[in-house]
Amino acid sequence: MNTKLLFAALTLSAALAAPAFAQNGKTKSDSEKTKTTADGMTTKTKMADDGKMKVKGKSDAGDKMKAKTMPRKGDAGASTAGVLVGGAMMTPDKDIVDNAVGSADHTTLVSAVKAAGLVETLKSAGPFTVFAPANSAFDKLPAGTVTTLVAPENKATLTKILTYHVVPGRLTADQLTNGQVLTTVEGEQLTVMKSGSSVMLKDAKGGMATVTIPNVISSNGVTHVIDTVLMPAK
Repeated sequence: MNTKLLFAALTLSAALAAPAFAQNGKTKSDSEKTKTTADGMTTKTKMADDGKMKVKGKSDAGDKMKAKTMPRKGDAGASTAGVLVGGAMMTPDKDIVDNAVGSADHTTLVSAVKAAGLVETLKSAGPFTVFAPANSAFDKLPAGTVTTLVAPENKATLTKILTYHVVPGRLTADQLTNGQVLTTVEGEQLTVMKSGSSVMLKDAKGGMATVTIPNVISSNGVTHVIDTVLMPAK
């Protein structure tokens, strides 16, 4: 039997289950560093900010080992908890479209995106920043507007309006500043109006939309829910 391999396995197991060893041995912890002594084995572990763990072990017989463990995908760098929107949890492992489909507050937007043929675009790598009007935002438009826009003969106009809500790149709320001018995928601009944590957007016609739910992170960008449909000048 390869005693060194056996010792390495036992040491790594001890590091991953340090609380259990503490019942029958000694454990000292200092922030992200842990030292455990049990059953003739001393194990030291150190957790880095990126989720990587370094392990060093030494037995009473003098055997030594070193090892590193990597975090599972999604364990480090970003929260996988998600944001609740329209009764559904929007999570970073889904793309912008797949997250939007789950929201009961964005059924009109999803239907419009499908009618405009933009599903594959918004499922691509991006990244994109999307200002997503809720159903209540579309309800503010004159009666019959949405029905007219989703008609096949008005696909170009619908596409123009929807792409006016998309900005290239991933911009979270803290990266938006008062007076900042954003050039949309449609080509025209939006102006950011920010006061404290409150974010508003001024469109090309002078209309204003308020961000009601910021920073909905997806795998290919970020979505900010808004309360008004933004309109390009042309």
